[in-house]
Amino acid sequence: MSELRVKRDPEGTRRRILEAATEQFTKLGLAGARVDAIATAAGTNERMLYYYFASKEGLYVAVFEAMYAQFAEREGSLDLSGLQPADAIRELAQSIWTHLRANPQWLSLVNNENLHEGRYLERSSRLRETISPVVDLLRAILERGTAAGQFRPGIDPLDFYVTLVGMGYYVVSNRFTLEAFTGRNYAEQRRQESISAMHADMLLSYLRPVSPAVE
Repeated sequence: MSELRVKRDPEGTRRRILEAATEQFTKLGLAGARVDAIATAAGTNERMLYYYFASKEGLYVAVFEAMYAQFAEREGSLDLSGLQPADAIRELAQSIWTHLRANPQWLSLVNNENLHEGRYLERSSRLRETISPVVDLLRAILERGTAAGQFRPGIDPLDFYVTLVGMGYYVVSNRFTLEAFTGRNYAEQRRQESISAMHADMLLSYLRPVSPAVE
């Protein structure tokens, strides 16, 4: 690819590098991914990769930032204001779980970074910002539900969000070992629908107001 084309399309070059890096980091992790292979797959050269991202580690962090930003934009753009609070919780949960199932490479990257104890993502000042819109959306739903007397007060939206994501995350990230241990394939559509419905029921059961004890 000529430098003239690169100069004319800097965003395209950056995007191709991120896409190639995502594939490399997903398959090989940070240690196994090679800068020359990423540059070749992106149709550019190593010099341009370092120009945009400074280092392989910088590119690794940028991949996470892009993926989290895409996720937050997708979920944050949901219009749930016209739904009853319980239905809004179901819709948001299903949207997040569907995203996890459709993007297993994201989970592979997260699992890899956990092996590094999160030390590379600590360098990012943008990651926490990307999750805020989703938590704010959830906070608004919880507040509506509490005001309507449908949800109990005092629910921490971040804790609830982490719990909600964890339900979908475990089933996807452990789908192979789950099948080996249990003989049940949770990647099947009917299994996904069944366990997602159960998870949603569990979340809503937790949200319901606690009835006063009868003495």
